[in-house]
Amino acid sequence: MGRMMVPRFRNFPAFSRSASQAGRCRSRLVLMALTGGAALLGGASAEGQKRPLEMLDQLVPGSWQLREHGTGTSNVNLCLSSGRQLIQFRHPGQVCKSVVVQDSSDEVVVQYVCSGQGYGRTHIRRETNGLIQLDTQGIVGGQPFDYAGEGRRTGLCR
Repeated sequence: MGRMMVPRFRNFPAFSRSASQAGRCRSRLVLMALTGGAALLGGASAEGQKRPLEMLDQLVPGSWQLREHGTGTSNVNLCLSSGRQLIQFRHPGQVCKSVVVQDSSDEVVVQYVCSGQGYGRTHIRRETNGLIQLDTQGIVGGQPFDYAGEGRRTGLCR
């Protein structure tokens, strides 16, 4: 490559640099831009930022018992590794697309669609990390469901 031409501005000493000085400045600017961009990308988990549905991650894993409101007899026992499993309470283990409608420190609302299998909308309110209120409704297997109940952690999974 030939010698690089850099325009010179007589009244602006900062702009009157040799080609090698200009190249070094350009290299520094590129390096600063790259490191600044990497810091911004890495900053998504920085202090002050919260992960989506973080409240569900704070629920204590283990054995949970869900009691349906108003029946007194309908109990469901679950072994939860994550509170996120509660979102698809009536579609467990299915691959579904979801949209977070509400996400606060004590409440989440998620709508989801399981292609060809149905859909649901789940509202979870945390009272403590071992006590929740669950309200979910939708369609599973071509049939509607509507469940409202309380979930309590009962211990370790067996």
